[in-house]
Amino acid sequence: MPGCSWWFFLLVHLGINLSLIVSDSRETFNRAAHFMGTNVIVKVMEFILFGGFLLHMFYGVILQLQNWFARPKRYNMENYSQTSFFSKFMIHTAVIITLFLVIHLFDFYFKAKFFGEVPLVVYDGKEYHDLGILVIEKFKMGGFVIFYIACFLLLAFHLLHGFQSAFQSLGLNHRIYTPVIKALGVIYTILVTSGFILIPYIFISGCKKLNSLL
Repeated sequence: MPGCSWWFFLLVHLGINLSLIVSDSRETFNRAAHFMGTNVIVKVMEFILFGGFLLHMFYGVILQLQNWFARPKRYNMENYSQTSFFSKFMIHTAVIITLFLVIHLFDFYFKAKFFGEVPLVVYDGKEYHDLGILVIEKFKMGGFVIFYIACFLLLAFHLLHGFQSAFQSLGLNHRIYTPVIKALGVIYTILVTSGFILIPYIFISGCKKLNSLL
């Protein structure tokens, strides 16, 4: 199930990012980023993951266009009880999330791989791109942080709907298990979204590390 891969990917990405606020240096982050960017297995998995995401986006856009063309005259009063708030705006949130991913790739991956704009650091005699400093500098820019937080709030809406609909699409509806699955989806979404938002907050607020908040 592609959704499960994305949920796991977000957890791994969050863990790497959190190293910037729990460690006294950027070494852990830079080493992890280097591994993610050079390991063949990881790169293949990312290619499949992003390929699936693009297909998901393309399919969603096609379905949305079909719905619009099938009903050229919009009702004066839409029946909002038939579909959830999340499902009505899934395509909109997905487009914004895709835009964020493209900007993210240009800010970090392309700068490191093609433009040579990322400084190098040496750990144990080996050179690494200092992507950590790029992240920290970005998180000190108010406009970027606002955009970043807004995108992750939209991602939260997307995750809430996607987590529930993924199991429903497989016909896994159960009187006891379904509410539990939905609750786990809410917990996962809150924890992941809060974790990603916490990181730029710490840097832009002037806190040096997580322990300065405790």
